[in-house]
Amino acid sequence: MTMSWRDKSRIKRFMITGLVLLTSVVCLLFVLENQQLVVVSFLGFSSPQLQISMFGVASFLMGMIFGGGVVVAHFLGVRRRGR
Repeated sequence: MTMSWRDKSRIKRFMITGLVLLTSVVCLLFVLENQQLVVVSFLGFSSPQLQISMFGVASFLMGMIFGGGVVVAHFLGVRRRGR
C-alpha cells in the first residue's frame, strides 16, 4: 500500500512542527539554566553585565549570519563563474 501525497504532507508537517517545538524547548532550557551575570572583556573593551545565555544566543546568531553570508557569497561566485 502506497502513501498518498496528502499523507506524506501530513507526516512532513508533523515532523517540522516537532522539530520546531523541540528546538524551542531546548532554547528555553538553555536560557533558564544560564542566569549568571558575567562581563566579557575583549581587546580592552568590556561589556555591561549580562546573563551568560545572552552572550551565548548573541554569538550563535552572529555565527548564523556570518555563515549564511559566506554561503551566499560562495553560491553567487559560483553562479557568476558559470559552473
